[in-house]
Amino acid sequence: MTFLILIIAIVVFFTLALRQSPLWQWVLAMLVFGILCIINGAGWFWALLPAIILGVLTIKPIRMVVLSSWVFALTKKMLPKVSSTEQEALDAGTVGWDADLFSGRPKWDNLLNIRPLTISDEEQAFLDNETEQACEMIDDWDTRNNRADLSPELWQFLKDKGFLGMLISKEHGGLGFCAQAQSMIVSKIASRSVAAGITVMVPNSLGPGELLEKYGTDSQKKKYLRRLAEGKEVPCFALTGPTAGSDAAGMPDVGVVTYGTYKGKKTLGVNLSWDKRYITLAPVSTLLGLAVNLFDPENLLGKGENIGITLALVPSDYPGVEIGLRHYPSRSAFMNGPTKGKDVFVPMEFLIGGVEYAGQGWRMLMECLSTGRAISLPAIGTVSIKSALRTTSAYARIRRQFNIPIGIMEGVADPLSSLVKDAYMFEASRVLTASMVDEGEKPSVISALLKYRTTEAMRDRNNDAMDIHGGRAIQDGPKNYLFSSYAATPVAITVEGANILTRTLITFAQGSLRAHPYLYSEIQALQNDDKEEGLNDFDKAFGGHVKYMLGNIAGSFFHAITFSKFASTPFDHDLAKYYKKLHRYSQSFALVADWVVIYLGGAIKRKQMISGRMADILSDLYLMSATLKRFEDEGRIKEDVQIIEAIMKDRIAAIESSFIGVFRNLPNFFLRNIMRVLVFPFGAHAHSASDKENTKLARLVLSPSELRDRLTHGVYLTFDPNDRTGVLEDALLKVEAAKDIESKFLKAIKKGTLTRRLDRDIFEDAIAAGILNSNEVAIMRAADAATKEVVKVDDFEAGELGQNYTPPKKKPVAKVKPVAKKASVKQVVKKLPVKAEQHLPAKVKKNLPAKTTKKLVKKPAKKATKKPVAKPKKPAK
Repeated sequence: MTFLILIIAIVVFFTLALRQSPLWQWVLAMLVFGILCIINGAGWFWALLPAIILGVLTIKPIRMVVLSSWVFALTKKMLPKVSSTEQEALDAGTVGWDADLFSGRPKWDNLLNIRPLTISDEEQAFLDNETEQACEMIDDWDTRNNRADLSPELWQFLKDKGFLGMLISKEHGGLGFCAQAQSMIVSKIASRSVAAGITVMVPNSLGPGELLEKYGTDSQKKKYLRRLAEGKEVPCFALTGPTAGSDAAGMPDVGVVTYGTYKGKKTLGVNLSWDKRYITLAPVSTLLGLAVNLFDPENLLGKGENIGITLALVPSDYPGVEIGLRHYPSRSAFMNGPTKGKDVFVPMEFLIGGVEYAGQGWRMLMECLSTGRAISLPAIGTVSIKSALRTTSAYARIRRQFNIPIGIMEGVADPLSSLVKDAYMFEASRVLTASMVDEGEKPSVISALLKYRTTEAMRDRNNDAMDIHGGRAIQDGPKNYLFSSYAATPVAITVEGANILTRTLITFAQGSLRAHPYLYSEIQALQNDDKEEGLNDFDKAFGGHVKYMLGNIAGSFFHAITFSKFASTPFDHDLAKYYKKLHRYSQSFALVADWVVIYLGGAIKRKQMISGRMADILSDLYLMSATLKRFEDEGRIKEDVQIIEAIMKDRIAAIESSFIGVFRNLPNFFLRNIMRVLVFPFGAHAHSASDKENTKLARLVLSPSELRDRLTHGVYLTFDPNDRTGVLEDALLKVEAAKDIESKFLKAIKKGTLTRRLDRDIFEDAIAAGILNSNEVAIMRAADAATKEVVKVDDFEAGELGQNYTPPKKKPVAKVKPVAKKASVKQVVKKLPVKAEQHLPAKVKKNLPAKTTKKLVKKPAKKATKKPVAKPKKPAK
């Protein structure tokens, strides 16, 4: 009987906890449990005591005196105090799917109902035409090495076509594009040149345009927005200073309200003093946005002496403004530099939003920054990964070592598979987050975690691409398509909050307050100046928090011992198990996050390694969510299942590792071991994707295919063999066309029948030996010549790279013609030798018309004759 009562008690506890039942249901359950204990021989007092205590606590006045007031006082000492700037940052953003992950009970409709990738016909046309034209105008080597700037023609094109005013509404002369379209346009341009991508990104991210749209006075909007949209004004926004760094709220830049002279009249205004650096577009800007701490010693505005962070807009040529010098960040060619000013008097009309918005600058910045950070940097990071995959997959197929494509080697397949997985996963997260912004969200927590994860992945995947290319990647020059993105990676990691602080100080600390269902309400109640009202609010929030905590305890343990079998899933297909695992780890995250915050309290800002691991878990949960949603949005493409499964395995293994890191380093021995039992009662046993799975993923992208195109969608693409990336696409088609012929050719080399020597033509030897016929040799020659172009690196004349070298004058640049259609695979194949199409992959060949090749080779190739060798020139002095 005792054992049966114990089993009933456990079942009832789990049921009530999982349901997060109200207190009166717990009283009823305790009463029934007490009666059963009395029947089993227990004393009535002890058996009914739990029900009596809980029953008394249902009476609010008694509960407030004996429990809530005591917990209120205790919690006030434990939980971190929220500063005014933190308060503004929290209030500025919104929560959505991140709140579901924090709840431990994700509502799948909240994820799946976010609209898929959606842009208008006008936005698509802009991508297909103006954006393509901009990409065709870019010569990245000329930009980086010769000019250290975009060409004048490109600058003018970007201004004329509205690239700098994409977010400005049509009402004010801008393009009025959605967040998704802006992200895709920035992505495509950045795939051609990171410097050009950043140049377009910044005015459409944290810039005066968005601030004026949302907060500007009517006169400010009328004066500036159309000029910004038409490129007649080039904006920059100065936030970061030498001493503030990532602590922008601690900036020493000041404005003092006073009277001064403006246009010959005594005017109420502000004396501005600032020292800013790292300001993108500052050297070429015509309009300078500033953030300063505003003081009013004489209370002339009636807002007190210390008004707070305020935003101003000052013409760059205004008297006293020091601007025009430039930095050289990672040798990237985008404009970036410092600006200074000392006691620069400006009228009140220079404050963004006027006097009404004085002191509200931090909230204004946080709203715009969270939106911009959710669009711009994920766009740069994601397209860098996709570009690296596009070029590296082609190179890994074209480049041979030991008579096999290097992509076949397991050592190369490992990093190549990481490129495949990250290209799919981060594109999924980019699309999802931009869609959230288009639906009106300001995802401050998600934008922070996505910024640091995407740019860190950009660094890792660029390293992988460099490793696979080897010496081909480190020789910089016009042919190098990797080095620009590789060199610019630290810039993306550093800007808009350095990753090391975004991960360890902001993401989880801010997310735990903003996305937690009760914690923020409790802190607000604790900081309420009206103690009675605060106690009432705290009592309500605390009651919900207790139910939430019990639900997390029961849910985490239950889903762990049942291996997620009873966790929720919106679908019943092959990937349903990963929805269930996502639910399970979300539940565990909710439990651990809750206890970590309660235990560490204000120390959470100092325990940054633990905070960083918690941020990693939250971001991994978000990346899993985005990956699963992409699979649904794109129609459940069967070929993608293997990629998604590998991603899920990697992320789950990473989540378990992060949990173990938290448990191992939490100071409280009892607490960390209780959490370990509740989360991993049988231990942590998840494994990342196997070598076999990763090798298979790598081989999927070693030939032209629809999958490879989808994984790299949005990257600028050309088949022009004279282009630095087009040479890869051209060579890949030719190498694939020669695949079967190459097999015979290589067998002959292996047997020793043929030998590669610089003093002999191996293809003529192959004809002479009867191994290949003339048409097969023509196909092999085309593939061989294209391969040599791919592996070729740049070399320079002596002194050509010196500072005093003057490059030869170029011909005048012709006017930009309307963009022509890109060469299709069919058009490229037409240029191959006769019968080459029969050697193409089935997926490429099935779409070709019956007669698609041009007979370039009509006669057997003539025997090559040796040309006299020119005498070597004397070395330059």
